[in-house]
Amino acid sequence: MSSRKKTSTYIEEPRKACLKDHSCCGKVDYACTPEEVQQHFQSCGTVNRITILTDKFGQPKGFAYVEFLETEAVQEALNLSESELHGRQLKVMPKRTNVPGMKQHLRRFNPYMGYRPRRPAFYSPYGYGKVPGFRRPSRYMPYS
Repeated sequence: MSSRKKTSTYIEEPRKACLKDHSCCGKVDYACTPEEVQQHFQSCGTVNRITILTDKFGQPKGFAYVEFLETEAVQEALNLSESELHGRQLKVMPKRTNVPGMKQHLRRFNPYMGYRPRRPAFYSPYGYGKVPGFRRPSRYMPYS
């Protein structure tokens, strides 16, 4: 179970399955309430729901999802990109859905990790996990 919490305000109960009527709003001020975000996007169309994402401690992450009743309202909301709310410029984009089967994590070069070239497999002549035991010259041990 995820420890992430969401602050959500419902204006209308039914939830729609398609995400064409959602927009994602980035760079939202941490002190913004869902009501203030709703007032900002009210000029685009009827706002159905505002969801402000928070971390596991309940602090806002700076992102909000705005759900509209009409799909045309998302295009209007895109025009509000770079508008100011609480002195910060918002970044508005349509909400995307994850495509199943896409790779979740791409390995990238990290300059802080050392360069480790991939070597071909080494097959030990002694067998898997076995190394030859090199013996030291024996020395006198009186109490062994």
